[in-house]
Amino acid sequence: MTTWRKLGLGLVSIVLLAGVAGCGNGKDNSSANAADANAANNEKTTINIATGGAPKPFSYVNDDNEIDGYDIQIVKAIFEGLPQYEINIEKTEFPSIFAGLDSDRYQIGANNFASNAERKEKYIYSDPIFKNQFVIAVAEDRDDIKSFADLEGKKTSVSPSVNYTVALEKYNKEHAKTPVVLNYTDTELAVTLQNVESGADDFNLIDAAMLQLYIKEFGLKLKAIPLSQEDTDRIGVPYSYLILSKGKNSEQLTKDVNSRIQALIKDGTISKISEKYLNGDFAPELQ
Repeated sequence: MTTWRKLGLGLVSIVLLAGVAGCGNGKDNSSANAADANAANNEKTTINIATGGAPKPFSYVNDDNEIDGYDIQIVKAIFEGLPQYEINIEKTEFPSIFAGLDSDRYQIGANNFASNAERKEKYIYSDPIFKNQFVIAVAEDRDDIKSFADLEGKKTSVSPSVNYTVALEKYNKEHAKTPVVLNYTDTELAVTLQNVESGADDFNLIDAAMLQLYIKEFGLKLKAIPLSQEDTDRIGVPYSYLILSKGKNSEQLTKDVNSRIQALIKDGTISKISEKYLNGDFAPELQ
């Protein structure tokens, strides 16, 4: 009898203790419930990324019909370390990247974007993902072009809205006595550079790394004319970036993306991607 009574009291005590542990205080319970809810909710935020598919090697369609390139691989590396997001990379016309960012259809644009004042008013720039030098590409036998002033009256093919085009348009408006002749086109860069080689165009403004790659790949008889600091400043700082829309989640997305960019610079991932796609280390400095 005594044994059963003791056993009964012991069971009651266990039940009471379990009840007390289960009740706890309101604050602890709320935290536990919130954690359980977060663990159960494994939904990822989809980030739509737009690219124009040119110029190579920053963005292009490879032999397997996949979107590839330096910017694309950087984006993939960034989001490999951000499991809370799922990315969708879409190839579109270059002007449509901006229209999509304006409407928040796209959250990120990845297309070797340089910085300029007009874009900085409308979009968020990531930390730099690429550092380079701007040059003027001319035929090997030309010696008459050394600076922006020498471009006056000369002819070049340009893509609408890119940083080089914006710089030349601004120069024509503010400085040129004889405007630079701008032929707006969506021609592939290889063809544009071939036109410079043949003399159909007088020059092309381009990144030094990209020019060297195209000279090597296509055997072009071109040379690079380095720009002065003054002329470099007309185009912008020698970095390229991802650009982000100013959507509802842009602040957190920007923080996450920038954190990953710095981690990828530090661990050498961006240098490795650069060596593969650009034949040199063009990783920006840690910030």
